[in-house]
Amino acid sequence: MMRLMSYITNLRCCALAMIVGAAASVSAATGDDTEAPKVLPGVTTLETFRQMALESNKQLMMSRERIRKAEYQKKEAFAAYLPGIDFAGGYVYNQRELSIFDSDQLLPTKTFDPATQSYQFNIVKNPVTGEPIKGPDGQYIPTTVALIPKEAMTYDIHNVFFGAITLTQPIFMGGKIVAMNKLAKAAENAARELHVSEAENVIYAVDAAYWQVVSLKAKYRLATSYVNLLDSLCHNVHLMVEEGVATRSDALSVDVKLNAAQVDLTKVENGLVLSRMALAQVCGLPVNAQFTLADEDNDTPVPAPGVEPQGGYDMEAVYEQRPDLRALAQGVEATRQQKRVALSSMLPNVALIGSYEFSNPNMFNGFSKRFKGAFSVGAMVTIPIWHWGGNYNKYRAAKSEEIMSELRLENAKELVELQVSQASFKTQEAYKTYRMTMTNLAKADENLRTANLAFREGVATTDNVMEAQTAWLKAHSEQIDALIDIQLCQTYLSKALGTLYK
Repeated sequence: MMRLMSYITNLRCCALAMIVGAAASVSAATGDDTEAPKVLPGVTTLETFRQMALESNKQLMMSRERIRKAEYQKKEAFAAYLPGIDFAGGYVYNQRELSIFDSDQLLPTKTFDPATQSYQFNIVKNPVTGEPIKGPDGQYIPTTVALIPKEAMTYDIHNVFFGAITLTQPIFMGGKIVAMNKLAKAAENAARELHVSEAENVIYAVDAAYWQVVSLKAKYRLATSYVNLLDSLCHNVHLMVEEGVATRSDALSVDVKLNAAQVDLTKVENGLVLSRMALAQVCGLPVNAQFTLADEDNDTPVPAPGVEPQGGYDMEAVYEQRPDLRALAQGVEATRQQKRVALSSMLPNVALIGSYEFSNPNMFNGFSKRFKGAFSVGAMVTIPIWHWGGNYNKYRAAKSEEIMSELRLENAKELVELQVSQASFKTQEAYKTYRMTMTNLAKADENLRTANLAFREGVATTDNVMEAQTAWLKAHSEQIDALIDIQLCQTYLSKALGTLYK
């Protein structure tokens, strides 16, 4: 009975947070406005509850979005292989016009001289000596000049429109693009593995809540049977008191025992309601949902245990099956690619560049106030020369991160091996406990039968019968606990082996 009471207490602690949330939702409704509870038709199997939880769990929804995010990032990394096309344009207003000269310009002219077969400047000559004449400024005086007005070399640049379409094709980026693509793929794989790991946690939580309901339903039937036994004994003892073959003290002892059993029955019933609410919350159902579990009304409290595990697992195969280890392995790959990204900062980068540039006004064919442009093609090379060890230290830091990730993976493998060993041991112990409870159960049933027979023959007291009934209750309760423990241990072992969610 003490174990039964402890079980109820643990159940209430587990369901406390859920009850607070349920109370808040109930306080929002009053009287007849309370929403009718959702009723699931027929019986609901464990697999159905698992599926509902996998579809409604918020953590799994977030992990699915993380997978989508990783897929988009992988596509983004692949786009770096392809040429990038960009457009840039703008408008500028200038306050002043652009003038090449500050004033009108006078340019000397030349005339062809047949005697020298060349062009000669037209300059003023001394009519006597024929020598060129210089002016006051020391310059020769031209006979004729060409006039270039200042206005002819003044351009209207008040409104300037310009633009360019550029194409950049990476040729060699030091291996950065390849490493980034591998890094994005590793991130996607890690997100998928973490989703599987989270799904296993959800399944295990569903199984624990499911078998808790089954256990409490079986204990509710057991407690009801125990109350019936005490009620029958109480009736018989009161008849014996009336006939003078039993004392008033015997009747009071049975009455106290019956009242205590009825209180325990009420507690089990309340715990069963709470456990149903907990299962509904895990599966994304309203806490007041009504459903019938496929295993809760069986004659046997829970299905008979399966084949007992023998241990001796291939740990390399277990490592391959564990999603969390696969996620850590992808983390090692990610740090390896990050190291290569850091290495690329010390290598040359080569890119092909093409562009089409245009403007209005333009100067391609004189000064023209209309849009006109031209193509240009080239290549760009960037070679790191000296950065005071910054790039090299960045590479060494990435290498240290890779080593740490490898050590984390090795440490996780050691912990997984310990977890598998412990899970296998606990499962084997659960089977041993189950076999012992079956032996105790047979003895308790026989003890109760002989105690009832001796009581009817008058050779046993009410205390003997109540002790036999208590032992019978304890044996049945321990058998239920052992069967439930086997189910949970098998689920935990499957989770430890990485085979719970496929």
